[in-house]
Amino acid sequence: RSLIEAGSHPDYRVLARLPKDPEKPDQDLARSITIAQVRMLQPLFATTPSMSARRVVVIDAIDDLERGGANALLKNLEEPPAGTIFLLVSHAPGRLLPTIRSRCRLLRFEALGQDEVTKAIRALRPEADDEEVAALVRASDGAPGRALRYAGLDIAGIDSALAEIARDGDRDNGRRLKLAKALGGKTSQPRYEAFLDRAQAFVADQARTRSGPALRTALDAHAAARDLAGAAVGLSLDAQATVFEMAGIVASLRQ
Repeated sequence: RSLIEAGSHPDYRVLARLPKDPEKPDQDLARSITIAQVRMLQPLFATTPSMSARRVVVIDAIDDLERGGANALLKNLEEPPAGTIFLLVSHAPGRLLPTIRSRCRLLRFEALGQDEVTKAIRALRPEADDEEVAALVRASDGAPGRALRYAGLDIAGIDSALAEIARDGDRDNGRRLKLAKALGGKTSQPRYEAFLDRAQAFVADQARTRSGPALRTALDAHAAARDLAGAAVGLSLDAQATVFEMAGIVASLRQ
């Protein structure tokens, strides 16, 4: 256990996002786990476990793996090296590449309570104010890791925009255009990805509170939102067009 905690166990590897600046490990992390990090595992697979019966590779989180890295990892998942177990942590399994998801066995963890998530967020992000903490807790769905992926992305603003569109509609397309411009730029990629997640969650929450024809509308909207988000990631759809279309799906919820 001490070797694992120290990061020096020869049969245990963790892939996670690295600091943008190696000389400032406490600063911001890179946006993704790179293909270079995946390739660094290959020499390890050419050997047998040295201290244990099996070797364990943890990818935390697989959601952060860039497309090239995902394709490189796929080769190992298709033909796992002898004695190797891969543990892929995912906060949004529905957004994983189908080729990766189909080769994994799903293991669900029980969601944490609201108080536990709040405590975890305050410990890991002490600079967050009360409003951000509350928004992150709402978005966490019981998973602190998911909440931290949204940190600093103004999740409260995204949720508010979705609620306004669902409540008032968007007959002149003004709200959708504003949202598309705000989230569709290259520098807005993290917020764009968060928007795709939050839009699906918002529509799902709406379905839980409805009945009759309104429920049918919400269920159809959720299916459309899920399909669009999956295509947006898998096919690298234009971000502005995707935000506009997703906001239109949310607007269809207006009663």
